[in-house]
Amino acid sequence: MKSFSCRRQEGICYTGSMVLRRTSHAVYDTKYHLVWAPKYRKWILRGDLQVRVQEIFEEIALSHGFVIEALEVSADHVHVFLSFPPRYSIARVVGMLKSISASVIFKEHPEVKKQLWGGEFWEDGYFVRTVGDKVTADIIRRYIEHHRKHQASPEQLELF
Repeated sequence: MKSFSCRRQEGICYTGSMVLRRTSHAVYDTKYHLVWAPKYRKWILRGDLQVRVQEIFEEIALSHGFVIEALEVSADHVHVFLSFPPRYSIARVVGMLKSISASVIFKEHPEVKKQLWGGEFWEDGYFVRTVGDKVTADIIRRYIEHHRKHQASPEQLELF
């Protein structure tokens, strides 16, 4: 049997080499790669604005229980690699990051509105990809196939 230990205060569980996160009602390992751009793909994320957007994303993550594993704020788009509790949908997390950061930026840097006519800071769309360390699409297919073949059997498929 694999070892399983949790540090409740930090909401982190360790099972062998896999790190799981924990809330009061869920244990999860979710990672997402998100990408989006400022409105009109304007090259405005430079200098102080670039630094401030990164700080805002980190503040939002901290206050909502997200874990940002990597973050790149380029002049014309952002990449965010993060994990968040399953109580949030991807669309909600993206919406929170975009709307809160836009409000703060417009408040702190009103000159940005002149470059982005229409009153929106971010483009409407985004790119998202789910990411797994050891749990690949092939493993999920094998797991589902195993359950299809062995529904009556109580044995558990060993994935890792």
